[in-house]
Amino acid sequence: MNTVSPPSHIDLTITGMTCAACVRRIEKALKRVEGVSDAAVNLASRQARVTIATGMIDVALLTGAVRAAGYGAEQRLSNSAVPNPDAESAQVRRQLVFALVFTIPVVVMAMSHGLFPLLSGWWGGLMQGLLASVVIFGPGLHILRPALKAARHLTADMNTLVSLGVLAAWGYSTVSLGMSSPASHHLPALYYEAAATIITFVLIGKLLESGARRHLNDAVLGLMALRPTSACRVVEGREESIAIDALQVGDRLLVRPGERIAADGVVVNGSSTVDAALVTGESMPIDVTTDSVVRGGTLNQTGVLEVEVRAVGEASTLGHIIRAVNDAQGSRAPIARLADQVSAIFVPIVLGIAVTTLVVWLIVDASPAGIATAISHAVSVLVIACPCALGLATPAAVAVGTGRAAQLGVLFKGGAALEATSRVDLVLLDKTGTLTTGQPSVTDLVPVAGITQERLLTLAAAAEYGSEHPLGKAIVAAAQARRLPALQAEDVSAVPGQGLRANIAGDEVLIGTVRWLTSRGIETSALSAAADLLAQRGRTPVAVAIAGKAAGVVGLSDAPHPAARRAIERLRGLGVALAVVTGDRAEPARALADDLNITDIHAEMTPTDKARLVAEARAAGHTVAMVGDGLNDAPALAGADVGIAIGTGTDVAQAAAEVVLVQGGIATLPVALTLARRTLRTIRENLAWAFIYNLIGIPLAAGVLVPLNGWSLSPAFASAAMALSSVSVLVNSLRLRRVLRQST
Repeated sequence: MNTVSPPSHIDLTITGMTCAACVRRIEKALKRVEGVSDAAVNLASRQARVTIATGMIDVALLTGAVRAAGYGAEQRLSNSAVPNPDAESAQVRRQLVFALVFTIPVVVMAMSHGLFPLLSGWWGGLMQGLLASVVIFGPGLHILRPALKAARHLTADMNTLVSLGVLAAWGYSTVSLGMSSPASHHLPALYYEAAATIITFVLIGKLLESGARRHLNDAVLGLMALRPTSACRVVEGREESIAIDALQVGDRLLVRPGERIAADGVVVNGSSTVDAALVTGESMPIDVTTDSVVRGGTLNQTGVLEVEVRAVGEASTLGHIIRAVNDAQGSRAPIARLADQVSAIFVPIVLGIAVTTLVVWLIVDASPAGIATAISHAVSVLVIACPCALGLATPAAVAVGTGRAAQLGVLFKGGAALEATSRVDLVLLDKTGTLTTGQPSVTDLVPVAGITQERLLTLAAAAEYGSEHPLGKAIVAAAQARRLPALQAEDVSAVPGQGLRANIAGDEVLIGTVRWLTSRGIETSALSAAADLLAQRGRTPVAVAIAGKAAGVVGLSDAPHPAARRAIERLRGLGVALAVVTGDRAEPARALADDLNITDIHAEMTPTDKARLVAEARAAGHTVAMVGDGLNDAPALAGADVGIAIGTGTDVAQAAAEVVLVQGGIATLPVALTLARRTLRTIRENLAWAFIYNLIGIPLAAGVLVPLNGWSLSPAFASAAMALSSVSVLVNSLRLRRVLRQST
């Protein structure tokens, strides 16, 4: 018996889910198992997380409960591969192609109105019926079966609505065609094209949904791809290549410039600069030397390091981040789909009205003509209640909204992302690469008396020319931008983590930390105050000495994104609360927040801290959007109601997010929120139109007004009304394009 003991949880992979109603049924089934305290099912990732309360529990009880509810389930172990929806997408794609091949001829024949004599009349109707039947009982079985499954559990969902509409149209058409004569020149009203078209459009929607789910897997796969496949281990002075999975605590690794550090550890030999932005959020690369702690997944930039491994696999920092993304995606509840929720009430009501209509008209007239009238009214009720408009209400608006968003540089990964974004009331903003450019630049030049800013920057750039250090590159770039003369430096030597010296035009130039200059015998009292002030303002101070005397301080920082201030103002105009959440030091974080007039600041946050902050904000009742660009943001992006990634950020961040700001960076964040709110409003309007047609059309179809004024709807007119409701939904969705154009 495969059991687990508390406190613990079990992850299951679920198959057969199609909508929010499926999620509710599975959660209820799991919660009924003794020993289960909670169950959260994620429709998008097809995962269920079951929290165990007390005692031991047999996993077979959980999978059995899911199977008894009509779905498939198997345990997913922590080290198992991420489910890949590519196979599902391929299957849906094949079904869609098959449906299109047979649906298009049905529509052409139905709309020809005698244009093709061979396709007209009874035999043409028979051909329509055969082609439509192939669609309905071929690819359509994947819609009809879940509807039957829901009926067995006395519930209803969108599959029920679709199936009712399809079978009503197909059944009425088949009966009508069967009761007519092949020799007759009068062809009864047929709705085969409606039945086949509904199936085809539903398959298109399923294909789009399966494509969106691939991004969830991309997040974890991208994280795992950051780990090098092998490492260089040093054993008794010999170097050997070893698979990363074979690493053990205590191993010593040799990490050359340009390589990623394979595991968490401590530097035992060497010095270098390490880009840790992906893991810690530090805006500047950090200098490491003997006894410095380094983390797996970070990038060694300049020197050769010998690292002693302290943590591997899931115990490492990168392992924790991968697990955090998995946990956030597995525990996140799917966004409720309004149409699914309404269908649970709407479908039984429609069925009840159809049955009541049939019975009442049979009581009124039980003759053969009366029976035909009763069937006609009952079928009219079912046809006009066909969920075309209801089914189009959301995807039509989403199609227009996401299309317009793409034009403006915003990528929404499906309708769920749009809906969640529309409700955001708290935006958590990463600093580095989100509110800033992500690259250091010279912001301050503070020379001592007798030295000009130009001379200070010229000599500093000459000394740093050819440096691989990001700060040195920024100083050289600043001098080049000002078109300062390029001087030749000689005898350049660097002291990692401290600074460098060079001979320029006969003068010794020292550039580095104030402490290092002091250790070299330079009087730095004139520099200390300026350096301290720059540090308080969030700058990184670099001191310069010329010919044995202090020359000045160069201040560098990760500059704010040019569009950040305007974006913050627009977000405030939308009524959302803002907070800066960064792994960077408190001083630069506070300086940037003050510059952008943001008062809520959370600095020196680890990836786990960010995810925890997101969870706390959600627990407090906020709808949270996390905006970031790096690996260290991935758990928070996945755990937020909406993860929003900057398009210039890492692939991992973009994969973990539901929304990607492809162009314009932070400038398009207000556009994303505005688009989402407008689109959700359009969806609500579409649903209202769909139900208004039903509220008016169903009584007419049932013949309620026949005794008063003779008004009624035949199945043919009911079909036309159904089509008109769909047209109204599409037209209203297209209006969204014009509204958004006016808002830009």
